[in-house]
Amino acid sequence: MRITVAISGASGSNLGVNFVKQIPKDIEVFVIFSKSAKTALKLENGISANKLFEDCENITVFKDSNIGASIASGSFKVDKMIILPCSMNTLAKCAVGISDSLITRAFTVMLKEKRDIVLAPREMPLNSIVLENMLKLSNLGVIIAPPILGYYSAQQSLEDMEKFLIGKWFDLLKIDNNLYKRWE
Repeated sequence: MRITVAISGASGSNLGVNFVKQIPKDIEVFVIFSKSAKTALKLENGISANKLFEDCENITVFKDSNIGASIASGSFKVDKMIILPCSMNTLAKCAVGISDSLITRAFTVMLKEKRDIVLAPREMPLNSIVLENMLKLSNLGVIIAPPILGYYSAQQSLEDMEKFLIGKWFDLLKIDNNLYKRWE
């Protein structure tokens, strides 16, 4: 399996990093950080995105400005994509078909090829424009899955909460996991 993980500049960019770290090693991963994601990681977590995954053999990191990357073409088969977190700017561009970065170009390719896409918008409250954009994308087959907690898995820490969210996104992308306690 091949998956693209796009990390855009919404608050919580570290969720995207932790998502990538949990992906099984037998899955080929393509990661894109937007410029704003790099800024958010630095400001919120003191993390530099530049060398985060350089020692991981199954992970390739692309610059968001590299619209000639393999994942920008439908002939290069990527099975799934998640934008995590998905900023409102990225959501809006996806909803209207603006492909001015590798993130939005890869999204457009996945959409036209009818491949699995999950967007994890990270914002609240949601205004009418954002809700309309989400509805439009949902009607096109995109799964809209914001980071919303389910308290039935009895999270005790921030790490438990993140594992719950990551596990739910893995479920949507059909990646086997036992990152959280399931309802019995």
